Amino acid sequence: MKSCREKLKANSKSFLQLGQILSLAGNEVRLKILFLLEVENELCPCDLSDILGMSIPAISQHLRKLKDGNIIEARKDGQTIFYSLRNEHLKILRPLFKIINQQNLASQPV
Repeated sequence: MKSCREKLKANSKSFLQLGQILSLAGNEVRLKILFLLEVENELCPCDLSDILGMSIPAISQHLRKLKDGNIIEARKDGQTIFYSLRNEHLKILRPLFKIINQQNLASQPV
């Protein structure tokens, strides 16, 4: 029991970080946005709007939540803002995206 408590205490920061990421990524649209940002490296709200078939204000609201949660970062180029995943979260999110890709490949006919 004591060793279990010690392991939890030693990893408390990781649990907090993972909990925050999973909480934000638990929304289907935000998970798709994160997936697309991992695939494309960076995208602007207009590209995400086009890909996901949603309005730019709706996409911007999801991006704001992800940015406020420090999962993504923004880069401005002229009047366009490009969003990308923060590097420190890739090691957590990539295995999830790998599972999504594997399930997609497994469900396709041969």
